[in-house]
Amino acid sequence: MTPQKNTFNGILNVYKEQGYTSHDVVAKLRGILKQKKIGHTGTLDPAAEGVLPVCLGKGTRLCDMLTDKTKTYRAVLLLGKETDTQDTTGAVQAEYPVHVTEEEVREAILSFLGDYMQIPPMYSALKVNGKKLYELARQGKEVEREARPVQILDIQIESIELPRVTFSVSCSKGTYIRTLCYDIGRRLGCGGCMESLLRTRVDCFVLEDSLTLSQIEKLRDAGRVEEHVVPVEGVFLELPALVTKTGDGDKLVHNGNPFPAELAEPEETAKGADSSAKPAGRSETECNLAVSLADRFDGVRVYDSEHQFIGIYRYNEEKRRYQPQKIFLGGN
Repeated sequence: MTPQKNTFNGILNVYKEQGYTSHDVVAKLRGILKQKKIGHTGTLDPAAEGVLPVCLGKGTRLCDMLTDKTKTYRAVLLLGKETDTQDTTGAVQAEYPVHVTEEEVREAILSFLGDYMQIPPMYSALKVNGKKLYELARQGKEVEREARPVQILDIQIESIELPRVTFSVSCSKGTYIRTLCYDIGRRLGCGGCMESLLRTRVDCFVLEDSLTLSQIEKLRDAGRVEEHVVPVEGVFLELPALVTKTGDGDKLVHNGNPFPAELAEPEETAKGADSSAKPAGRSETECNLAVSLADRFDGVRVYDSEHQFIGIYRYNEEKRRYQPQKIFLGGN
């Protein structure tokens, strides 16, 4: 069957499989969906797998709003071994006997709850003096890295079968789970590294709803990809809506300009507003994401008089007008 040629706009919850980089996923999706404008919202190591929200078309304008969302992982910690990458894909640097008790393991892991200063690993994409750390690491170089504040919001220990420990962790942006495993091992005095990592959630995007690349390809052939794309407009439906008036109101928003309050009216009172133009139905993901972004963003959805979604505006009391914050009209 000939692949559909739709341009998709929104967010697709992709299951990143082992062996792929996040960039690989984007490149493959460009081929599957036959569109260029695609971007991800945060990298996953090639050895890791799980949830990777990918922004499509106009949805790429959401990337900066989604990259700092809370993430949840399921990790397997292997005690007694340290590697240069802080996971089992790296070269072993030290091995130690594991004589700790289950209670000591629990105590050490839970001690990381809350704020924690973490030193980023050498095998990471962070830059020092313009050079990515992993490039220096591959040259056998190690440079001093400053500890950065991260936050461990929740840890649930699922099983302890020494020397392995399986736990789930919810954390802030910028947290390296490999480094958390390394630091737990150091605290226990027997070393440790990460054996496997599964990302189960990014904000409201959950593992159960994620799709592999092969599943997306089958949906494309069946013409059903759109059913799984959270639309751009759909993630803002918790915000109140305004509809501009024909003439000056439409002209201003079509050019991405501010507009005075008198050139718009609430959606529910706008004459001729086509409510069917809004996304039909809302998944739990859309509802949760809408609440999350509304809390953070504040403002109103703005539509033109034909009920075409323009973007998010915020009212400026001093200037007595609505000013654009994020515009989604035009382009792909």
